[in-house]
Formats: sequence, structure tokens, C-alpha cells
Amino acid sequence: MMEGHSDLLSVAREDASDEEQVALPLGDTPEPLVAAAPANEPEAEIEPARALVLSDFQPPRSGPLHAALRLAYKLGVPGQILSSPLRKPAKPRLLGTVESPLAGNRTAGVALRAGQFFAGGLKHPLAKIDYRSPSKMTPPFVRAVHGFTWMRDLASSAPRAQCAGTAGDMFAAWLKANPQPGKGPAWTVELAGLRLLNWLVHAPIVLTGEGEKHKPRFLEALEITARWLDRNVTREDDRLAQASGWSGLLAAGLLLPDGKARKLYAEAGLLRTLGEMVGDDGGVLSRCPSAQADAIALLVEVRACYAAVGEDAPAALDTMLALLVPALLGVRMGDRGLGSWQGGVAMSESVLDALVTASGVRTRPLAEAGQWGFQRVKAREAVLVLDAAPPPKPRHARHACASTLAFEFSHGPQRIIVNCGGAALAGALVPARIEQGLRGTSAHSTMVLDDANSTAILLHGQIGKGVEEVDFTRETLLQGKKSGTKLEAAHNGYAARFGLVHRRILILSDEGHELRGEDVLEPSGRKGKRGKIGYAMRFHLGRGVEAKPTEDGRGVHLVMPDASYWQFRLGGDSGEAGCSVEDSLWVDGHGRPHATKQIVVEGLTARSGGRFPWLLKRMG
Repeated sequence: MMEGHSDLLSVAREDASDEEQVALPLGDTPEPLVAAAPANEPEAEIEPARALVLSDFQPPRSGPLHAALRLAYKLGVPGQILSSPLRKPAKPRLLGTVESPLAGNRTAGVALRAGQFFAGGLKHPLAKIDYRSPSKMTPPFVRAVHGFTWMRDLASSAPRAQCAGTAGDMFAAWLKANPQPGKGPAWTVELAGLRLLNWLVHAPIVLTGEGEKHKPRFLEALEITARWLDRNVTREDDRLAQASGWSGLLAAGLLLPDGKARKLYAEAGLLRTLGEMVGDDGGVLSRCPSAQADAIALLVEVRACYAAVGEDAPAALDTMLALLVPALLGVRMGDRGLGSWQGGVAMSESVLDALVTASGVRTRPLAEAGQWGFQRVKAREAVLVLDAAPPPKPRHARHACASTLAFEFSHGPQRIIVNCGGAALAGALVPARIEQGLRGTSAHSTMVLDDANSTAILLHGQIGKGVEEVDFTRETLLQGKKSGTKLEAAHNGYAARFGLVHRRILILSDEGHELRGEDVLEPSGRKGKRGKIGYAMRFHLGRGVEAKPTEDGRGVHLVMPDASYWQFRLGGDSGEAGCSVEDSLWVDGHGRPHATKQIVVEGLTARSGGRFPWLLKRMG
């Protein structure tokens, strides 16, 4: 550790007046368990955290016969010949009715029945939806229309009989525009897999009552899509997209006749893909919480398909859910919604709780994560989350952001420091033209050098060169009766261009009322470069936070919606830098952008390095 870092608490206190000093009491309130058992049931045990073991995600050991069936099906032998070679093909039908524990967006479902299609928070007349592939629809609408994700919303809005007319008409319109497999987004592995899975899980809302007339075409479309996925699922490089394809195939193997060989084939493919998609600490390698939630939803639906036909799901599915859920909860903020990371949006408490409850996993949030990269500190009512890992590798990236060393901070239900988020929903209420900007370093609460991203932002959610390594340490600080948790991390994203390493130190008091930070620029080589470089430290403020600079320009008054008062102050070593308040935006869990503010500390610093301490503290 560099000289001076260990005494940051004392250094920062010298910059504050006596009336601003607070004690740091020992102790912390442990986080509540999530998805607790009902009061009338015995309390479930909490599974201890553990790392992935590759053997957990191998196909179930079921003997040489099943292995031979998998191989034969992979080579193209029809499932009917493998299942029942001596009899006629079974009549097309569904073998079970799936009762999904996942609830959809009831508001969106009601809107559908009223003729309005919702995607990414944007409303569009249902009669004007273009079902063709490709079309001019933006990505949020493409996913909803061709992935049939709207079926869950519709099923949650009313009894089946009241949904059948809308669902049947939408299915017929889509099938008319896409009678056979073709090109475009409708025939990507991810959307074809989602579509097949949603058709099978929510079939009753299409086939109920007068919807019976759609049954022949519906069953034919199921088999056509399943056969297309049989041939194409392994051609997809994106592991979450491939998991969607395998999930749809597995559901078809379970719920359609003569599906034993398909089930065995898809089961093995899904388990293998899960092992490749998720890091050792349970986070998907795209590092996107929205993708993490999608992965959990897939497994919950697949498990419901097993239950529909009276079969036990492989134990590996429960193992994976037990790894995915705590990692997702690790980016949960004080309002119990998700933080905004890697293009994702701030999923609300109710939606997140419903997802976790459906998973059946009872756990606490993951506090320390390596590959997942989000480090969490809970101090009574305060929650601090730091991005302490490089962005995802290009092969894993979906909506990758240059957010290394950004943090989010909340106290109680109030988000105080946030990231803008929302890139994954660009094209709906979030304008598509700002998608790359929302993924840039400046859209995150961290330091920016020379207005350059710490990692290059490319088109289509991809990233280029930049941060390759992040050094991270975590420790508890004790000074007499005072204590706090210290997070320290450094990245090399600016080393090649500017010869500087960005180091960030965050110390959260155990009472949660004081967050002390220091941003440090260090030469990446033995000698620093000559000259100066511009820098900006950005702290995006949560919705409803009122901000006003202090008279001396060295701080900002922050008034929360609950009337509590916080203050941001620069330390004495910040040179000629001052604080200003600028416009910003924050995207909520429904994809709606909200006008907010941001604290900006900017100036020039020597290329040989510099130190910039600051303090965020509750004053009343």
C-alpha cells in the first residue's frame, strides 16, 4: 500500500470542521435473508456459499443408453425413431400444462388487452406492430415481439379466457409474417429459444376457448422452431443466448411427444452452457445484472416444465440458482432494487422479490466477488457497491460499459450516488442515439481523464481496449472506538494512453453516515510524464436529490426527498479543483429516463500524478 493510504481517515478529518466530526461506532446490522419461508412452514436452512465445480454441470449420469441417445440425436437421427422406432409417430399434442411461478407485468398485460404494446417503458399501438423479420423496430420491441416475452405479462393480467383473444390474434399475426424460418432477429438462437419456451409455458392463453382454432398451426410452429434450434443452437457464441436456445429445446423435449432424445440432448447442452456462462462466484460473465436476472428466469421456467410432466429437474439447476441469486442480490441497493451496471436498469423491489421468490433460493447478498466484480458493503442503513473488476471480455459483452471503479451509494430507501444505466433499453424511452454515451465512463460515478473512456466503447454493446487488470483489497479499519470498511482498487485503463493508473479508496463508517473517498493518479512507469492533463470526478445523484454548491465552491449541499441533509466536500489536497452541479439522467426499472443532477469535480493535474480526497457525510 502506498504511503499515506492507511491514514486516510485522519487525513480526511483534517479537512472538515469540528462540528462535522462524527464517531464511528462498532457493529453492523446484518442483511435480512431474502425469500424467507412462510411463517407456518419450518425455517429453511441457508446454503453456504461455494465455488462452481465443473462436475456440477455435466449431464446426469444415466448409463450408456442415454449417452447413445444424446449422440444419435446430435447426429440428426429423428427423435421419433430413437424413442419409438416400431410405431407410428405420436399425434402432435402438449403433454402437460406448465404452472410458472414467475409473474409478469400486469400493467403491460392490461395495456395489451386494450390494444397498446409496451416495451422498455414505451407504448405503441398494437395494430401498428411490425411482425416481420427484419423490420424497423428498435431492440426492446424486437425482443418483446419475436421473443414473445409479452405472454407472461398478458397471462398475469386476467384469467385465461380473457387473454385468449389477444394472444391468439398476436400469434396469428406473427405467424403470418413469419411462416417459415428465415433471417433477421426472429431467427437468432436467443429469440427463437425464448419464443419456443414462452409458447410452451403459456400455451393455455393461446389455446383456451375460441383459441382452439389456432391449435394445429400452434403445434406445427412449435415443432418447426424446435427443429430449427436442433440444427442451430450450437452456432451461437453468446452463452446466455445459447442458454435461451437450450432452454426452449429442453422444454420442447419435455412437453412434446417423442421428445426423450431431444430432452437428453438439450439437457446436456444447457448444463454445459451454464458451466461456461457463469463465473466461479455465481455472476454471469457479461457482468450485467439484467442478464443475471434473465438467466434466473430461464432456469425457473425450465424447472416448471419438468414439474408439469412429473419429472425431477437435474440437481445442477438448483445448484446454479443457488449461485446466481446471491450474486444478483449483491447489487441490490437500500431501496431493495437493483443498481445500474453494465447497461442494466434499476429493477424495482417488487419485480426483484418476485424473481427471487420464484427461484426458491433463500440467501443473503454476495458481498465479495471476483469475476462478478461487484464489492458490497452494508453498514446499518447504508449500502455501498463498487465495480472492482475489468469490463467483460468482448466474447461475453452484451451492453458492456466502461464503469471500472464506479460506485453506487444509498442510505435507507434513498439512492444518493448512482450510475445512469439503461443502455440495454435504448430505442424505447431511452433514445438510441445516446446508447453509447450511457455506456461510457462519464455516465458512471468515477474519474475520467481527458474526457476519454477507461475502456473503448464500440457499437452493438461491444468494447475495445482499456482496462485489463484491477487490483483490489478489502479490510476493516479500527481506530479506538471508531471503525469502518475500506475498499481500495486500481485499474490500468489509462496507462497506455496517459501513463497513469487510477486508484480509488472508499471508507464507509460502520454507522453508515460517512463515506470518505480518495481518487489517486499514479504513474504507471518509474517516472511520470511531463505536462498536465484534464480530469473530472463525476458523482451522479439519485432521483429527487436537490443539490446546491457551497459558497466556497469546495462542496455541495444535498437535500434528500425525506428532508435529510448530506454534504459533499473536497479535501485539502485537491488543488485548484472546485465543485459544480450539472444536469444528468437516471433510467428507472421501467426504462423511463429521469432528469437528475451530478456533482462534477474537474481541473488539471500533473501527469506525474495527484491525490483528490473527498467526503460525503450526513449532517442532519
